[in-house]
Parts: sequence; C-alpha cells; structure tokens
Amino acid sequence: MTGTTRQATEATAELAVLTAGDMAATREIELSVEGMTCAACAARIEKRLNKLEGVSASVNYATATARVAAPAVMPVQTLTAAVAQAGYAATARAEQADQEAEQADGAGDPGQHAAYLRRRLFVSLALFIPLTDLSLMLSLLPSLRFPGWQWLLVACAAPVALWCAWPFHRAALKNARHGTSSMDTLVSLGIVAACGWSVYAMFVLDRGGAGGTLWQRLIHASGGGIYLETAATVTTFLLAGRL
Repeated sequence: MTGTTRQATEATAELAVLTAGDMAATREIELSVEGMTCAACAARIEKRLNKLEGVSASVNYATATARVAAPAVMPVQTLTAAVAQAGYAATARAEQADQEAEQADGAGDPGQHAAYLRRRLFVSLALFIPLTDLSLMLSLLPSLRFPGWQWLLVACAAPVALWCAWPFHRAALKNARHGTSSMDTLVSLGIVAACGWSVYAMFVLDRGGAGGTLWQRLIHASGGGIYLETAATVTTFLLAGRL
C-alpha cells in the first residue's frame, strides 16, 4: 500500500466516526497546491475535494490555492490526501508558513523554481534559433544538405526536446500515473510526435538518396516534413510563458 493510499484510508476511517453534530460545525481552510499547470488541474482538484462529505471547495489556479469550507473536526490530512489522490500536493497555509520559517537554507523559495525554468529557457532559446533556420533550410532546399546533416539537427533538438522540455514531460507522466491528463500532456505528446516523425523522415524516408525534383521530395521524402523546429518553438515559448 502506497503512502497516499494509506493516508486516504486512515482519513476515511476517521470520518466514519464523526457524528452529525460534528459535521454541522464548519471552518475555513486555505491550502497551497503544488503541481497545477492549467485550469483543468484546478477543476480536477476542486471536484475531488467537493466529493468529501460536508466539504465545499474553490480552487484558484492563478494563485495556486484552494479555499475549503470543511467540518470543524475534519483533519487537514483528509483534505491533503484527497488532493494527493488527484495527483497533486497540498499543504495548509499555516503549516507551510511554519515549514518556511524552519528552512534556514531557503529551500522551497519560489525564486528557485523561477531559476529552474530560466536555465531551461536560456538553453532552449540558444538552440531554438539555429535549429529553426537549419530545419527550414535543409527541409525546403534539399540541395543544401551535407553529409551528417541529420545528426546536426538531432544534436540541436535533443537538449531542447528532452532536458528543456522535462517540466512538461514530468507533469504528463505524473498525470498518467493517476489516470488523468492536463495541458502538459498535450504539450509533451506534441513534442514527442514532432521529434519522432522528424527522425523517421530524416533517417528512413531520405534513405533513397537526394534524387528527384523539389516537388517530388516535398511529397515523397522528408522535405517539408522535418518538424524539429516545431518542438523547439513549443518548448521555448511555453517555458517563457510559464516563467
């Protein structure tokens, strides 16, 4: 039994012993939610919290918070367990303040997350420009191709599609483990699809050589079918927006 499942089971057992009078009195609790990447995430968490008996919740994606009206005797752990079951992490604002006060090294500082995204954005931006120029040029003008051009494009695209786009891939994998999806799922799938088809076009469709007219290559070979710059564009602009 995983930690999340055990926590949810214990919380359910605690709720089972509450009396009607206990459930009547309510209190306001504000949760800080981590892991949300789009409005659909907020809606999913809100729906999960509102399934709890006596709970009325409103989740704000912009502020990454959940305002919950819950029975006064309901443990905060019950609420955080429900959020964890949805694939996210939640902490009561009071507990979060105590934890931040105890962390002398500044761990958990929002500035660290900004630096995490900024490093990836700088690398992505540095490779995005030459990758876009090369992809378009070598795709539409096959006569300019040189030995090993495929590997040059892969070398430029791999750091962007793998390391720089890792925040999107990680969120997509986390959602998949909980049987859900979000905007990050679409972003991750788009990057993987663009890179997968491009690799197939460059190393399989072009195997027959560089013969034929430009029109024939646009229809039958990888000319016009190299989308590595698309994966780089999506990654770069979304990292900038998230930062």
